[in-house]
Amino acid sequence: MQSTTFINKTSTNDSSPGFNQFWENVRAIAGPYWYPTDAKGRAFSDVIRSWGMLILLILLIVMLVAVTALNSFVNRYLLDVFVEERDITKLVQILWVYGGALACVTLLIGFSKFVRKKIALDWYQWLNNQILEKYLSNRAYYKINFKSDVNNPDQRIAQQIEPLTNNALSFSATFLEKVLEMLTFLVIIWSLSKFVAIALIGYTIIGNLIAVYLAQELNKIKQEELESQADYTYSITHVRNHAESIAFFRGENQELNIIQRKFYQIIQSTKRKIDWERSQDIFNRGYQAVIQIFPFIVFGPLQIRGEIDFGLIAQASLACNQFASAMAEIIREFANSGRFSSYVERLTEFSNALEEVTKQPENVNTIKTIEENHLAFEHVTLQTPNYEQVIVEDLSLSVQRGEGLLIVGPSGRGKSSLLRAIAGLWNAGTGRLVRPPLEEVLFLPQRPYIILGTLREQLLYPNTNRQMTDAELKEVLQQVNLQNLLSRVEGFDTEVPWENILSLGEQQRLAFARLLITHPSFTILDEATSALDLKNEANLYQQLQQTKTTYISVGHRESLFNYHQWVVELSQNSSWQLLSVEDYRHQKANEIINNPPQNNQITIN
Repeated sequence: MQSTTFINKTSTNDSSPGFNQFWENVRAIAGPYWYPTDAKGRAFSDVIRSWGMLILLILLIVMLVAVTALNSFVNRYLLDVFVEERDITKLVQILWVYGGALACVTLLIGFSKFVRKKIALDWYQWLNNQILEKYLSNRAYYKINFKSDVNNPDQRIAQQIEPLTNNALSFSATFLEKVLEMLTFLVIIWSLSKFVAIALIGYTIIGNLIAVYLAQELNKIKQEELESQADYTYSITHVRNHAESIAFFRGENQELNIIQRKFYQIIQSTKRKIDWERSQDIFNRGYQAVIQIFPFIVFGPLQIRGEIDFGLIAQASLACNQFASAMAEIIREFANSGRFSSYVERLTEFSNALEEVTKQPENVNTIKTIEENHLAFEHVTLQTPNYEQVIVEDLSLSVQRGEGLLIVGPSGRGKSSLLRAIAGLWNAGTGRLVRPPLEEVLFLPQRPYIILGTLREQLLYPNTNRQMTDAELKEVLQQVNLQNLLSRVEGFDTEVPWENILSLGEQQRLAFARLLITHPSFTILDEATSALDLKNEANLYQQLQQTKTTYISVGHRESLFNYHQWVVELSQNSSWQLLSVEDYRHQKANEIINNPPQNNQITIN
């Protein structure tokens, strides 16, 4: 897939109007689709196709307005034939023309909406793919969690891209159509009465000022409503993702309070919106009513005195009604544009945040990574991503091929952080990290990642294109003591909610099955057997040793010493020591002998 970079066009001038910032955001979102400047952007043929569909939509709208204007004249002549001429032949002819014009209006409305929705769908598909590509490239999905204050990224992708493109096309097409209608019928009214046309223009200007004020207030309220809905959705999703923990703690009442608090914010925003929409609806109806009755006030006496035909007053009334309806539709679109502007702002903010977190930091120290066929730390000082805390200082060690290194230390001292450094997730600090290409490294976290897929895909992940027979997969399940798993599902190609039916211990054994299938050169295990009994742990580590892979483990269990040759202990003061397993055990035994536990000093509060 070709990649396109959204340019961060956020203005640095705080005094710039919000309207200008809004259009800058629109350009940042729409520019790469409609007018790509990046050499790696959209294909030229795709751009031409999009513009062709857009031009077709504009032509359909122009034709629709023209036929609607023609209908006003047809309707005028039709009424004259009815009221004054009473000629059946002319009546039939006019009815044929009127029916044909109505048929054309019907077809033009249908085709214009179809083309508009097709353009919105194509834009939505392209924009969604671009945002997803940015989200899942350079580990932006991981970095954005602690390097940005952007909330609810999943909601922004899943629920705000499609309405953004749909609303953009709907607003643009409606605005063009109604502006053309207003101009067309204003010309018709001008030809009938200049006084009515001038009064209508003045009345429109006043109405627009009031409408803009109402729309701005509604936009603020709808922005609050959108953010409240996102928070409410996330709170419900949070309960689903942590259902077991909540059940253990019996925290249903607390969770209910949290969710109801989020929901109360939605209710408050909705109440404010209802109050403002009441004012807007009253204004819209009153605005249209005055325009509709105005031509009868002006032309009514003239028609009664016989100075004008009845068809003319009917056409003037129809033209004013069409003008009022078009204006009301534009006002309604501006009122609804608040949600659209919120989508634009949130998506632009999200896109810019994705770019920001993937940029290489400037004027800061980072650990230099070298890709070679072994693993070593060379005078590495590792810090947290915000550079506020030193995790380990001046670490130098090398892991020989086929050996096992165990990382131990107090909780919270950064044992897992060293694994993040190896994976390239954290690089704040100094020194050099030598490691193999990440394609040759397999990471097994304490809570294994369970994908949304079949059992076959679970086992083959991340290389789901690998070809293995059912017999080979069954043998692997036997090796990790999951041979009974097949009896609980309908074969390897069954897709079920695995996180719900597999215990944590079974998930950890499933992760080891992936290890035996992948045969990586290097394996990183972060308490990968913490939920297993000692027998299962011994079985898995013994099979790991048979693969001749080089592995690094993080753990607290004393049993893990049996499967490693070296131990790195991290201390509270960012220091470390590297010892063989035998020397480390001997050192700890001496510490216990020299400093026996003082049971009589234990105080129970």
